[in-house]
Parts: sequence; structure tokens; C-alpha cells
Amino acid sequence: MNSNKSTRRILPIIVVSQFLCTSLWFAGNAVLPDIIKLFPAEPNLLANLTSMVQFGFISGTLVFAVLAISDLFSPSKVFFTCGLIAAAFNLAVCIPFNDVHMLLLFRFLTGFMLAGIYPVGMKIASDYFKDGLGKSLGFLVGALVFGTAFPHLLKTFTGYFPWQYVIYATSALSFAGAICIRLLVPNGPHRVAGQKFKFNSCLDGFKNVQFRSAAFGYFGHMWELYTFWAFLPSMLLFYNSTHPFAALNIPLFSFLVIASGGLSCMLGGLLSQKYGTKNIAAIALSLSGLCCLLSPIFLFTSSAFFFLAFLFLWGLSGTADSPLFSSLVARHAPEALRGTSLTLVNCIGFAITIVSIQVINLLAKEINSRYIYMILAIGPVFGILALLNKKTDHV
Repeated sequence: MNSNKSTRRILPIIVVSQFLCTSLWFAGNAVLPDIIKLFPAEPNLLANLTSMVQFGFISGTLVFAVLAISDLFSPSKVFFTCGLIAAAFNLAVCIPFNDVHMLLLFRFLTGFMLAGIYPVGMKIASDYFKDGLGKSLGFLVGALVFGTAFPHLLKTFTGYFPWQYVIYATSALSFAGAICIRLLVPNGPHRVAGQKFKFNSCLDGFKNVQFRSAAFGYFGHMWELYTFWAFLPSMLLFYNSTHPFAALNIPLFSFLVIASGGLSCMLGGLLSQKYGTKNIAAIALSLSGLCCLLSPIFLFTSSAFFFLAFLFLWGLSGTADSPLFSSLVARHAPEALRGTSLTLVNCIGFAITIVSIQVINLLAKEINSRYIYMILAIGPVFGILALLNKKTDHV
């Protein structure tokens, strides 16, 4: 495993495994119309179902950070274990029950175990690819995006089958991804033996201006991204409902728009090698922020072409900066706590998504829905200001 050839083949394995396991993330959202039929008295099920996965992920990342799991133990073994357990919790939502709280509990537990998959996958990549980390994480986060979108595609192809088939399939994929990592990806050559978590030392990373700039940029990015993903099917449904002759396939276009962000992650990682990580991140964040501001125009246009073109532009720009922020965080984190630092920043970022999702859900009932998504521009503006800090110009 010391040869360059062996190391090069590791990245595709990590990418594929990340894709397979993160297909669990939006599995519940993909079958939401079917689940709503089981709980018709739950008007906020979309926001709550998504938020519970995010809350589970936040809780998991916090626990993983406090215990320094991915630094003290083999990251591959952590990924393997969490992938199997997450698959089981995902499968549990197929158990017939009448209490919606049980459904939310299993989605929470699935999110909790995803904390041992997404940030740990980035930790594994950083242990193998110290140089060119932006490109490596571009492919890795691209796999996350494809994994997130994939349940919508499954729903498209299994539309004539019970909704449980989507859950069965995503659990099987997670199981396969966990096995791949365990059998084919040992500890990386750049892995540094970890140390026990120390709260003060973990926060010391924020004293580093480059680390702080990257983290705050990521936080602004997260305010927008998952809320856009969560409400994307609603945007498509609204367009169909307001245009009598429109018949957009909601699961299919939900998949295509979200999955397009996977391509931009990979492209952003490649471009960052030539034009600079911070520069590409700032361009992507500016474009997605512009999409938020222009949403009152293009989400309510009568042209299906411009409506879909706008959604694809938003999907492409909204994710292109994600691996770049992670790369900057990993680069400037304390070396012995790199995995913990990535996990902690993920934890804060996903906590922000819960606030954003609930804010949009609540305000949609109070103000003109035409302008509701402009609120998401707050995140990109905040992130750009963090990136434009002159002290980080050399990053």
C-alpha cells in the first residue's frame, strides 16, 4: 500500500463507498409523499423529517468529536461499523407503526451514524492525499451529493412498487459501501496517531485565521444548501400545480438537479488546483447567493425551460464550494486532530441547516412565498465576507 499505484486506486474505492453509504441521507425525503399518507395529521413532516436526520448527524458528530473517534481508532473500521448500523436504522422505518415519533427517531439514529461516514470519509482521504487534497475531496463530496440524490432516482424507477423498496435498496447500498471500505482501504500513510479530545485545544483551531475563514465560509454555504435540497421537490410540485399543462417528473428532476452538484464538486476540485481553492470557492458561493436573490423571478416564470435551467444552475453552484471549504479546514486544522476538526466543523455546519430549514418552513406560512428563498442569500453573503478577509489572501 506504499506504492503510488496502490494509493491512486484508493480514491475510487473511497468515493464509491461514500456514495453507497450516503444514499441513506435523503431516503426518507424520496418517499415522503408515501409517508405523508400514513401520517396525514403531520403538516410539518417535510421539515421535521429532514431536520431529524440533520439533528442526528449533529449529535453524532459532536459525540465523535468529543471522543476523538476518527483520530483514536482506525477511520476505516469506524466507517465500516457506522455504515452497517446506519443501514439497519434506515431499514427500521419499514416496520409498521402508528406513532410518527418512531419514524423520526429512526431517521435521527440514521443521521447519527452518518457522522461516522461523511466526515470520516474525508479523514481517510486526507490520510492518503496530503497533496492535492482539494481534488480528492472534490470527488469525495461529489459522491456524497450523488448519494444524497440517488434515492430520488430510485423512487423514479420503483414508482409502481411499494415505497419500502427505496429503503431496502439504500440499506443494501450502505451495507455494500461499508464492506468495501473495510476490505480494501487500510489506514493511510499520512495518518498521525491521535490524542484524546481536549475542548480547549479543539477550539484553538479557530485562533488560526485561515481555519476560521474556511470554517465560517462553510457555515454560510450550509445555511443555503440543505434547505434548497429539502424544498426542491416542493418547488417542482408548486410549478406543476401552477401550470396546468406542466407534468415535470418530480423525483427524476429532484435527482438530476441535486446530482448535478456532484459534477460541480469534482470540477471545482480540479479547477482549484489551477486557480486556487479560495478563489473557486468564492466564485461558487457568489453564484449560489445570486440564485437565492433571483429566485422570485425564475421560480415563478411561466417557462419550464428557464425554470429548470435556473434550478440546475443553483444545483451546480450550491455544492461546488463544499469540498473546497473542507479542504481548507483540513489543511489548517491541528494535524493530530484533523479528523476531529473536520467532524466539529461539520457538526456546527449541519446545526445551521436545521435552523435554516425551520426558518423557511415557518416563514413560508407568514410571508409571500415568492420571496421566501431570498432569505437563503444570508449564508453566501456571510461566507463571502469570511473568505474576503485580507489576512487569508495567500490561501
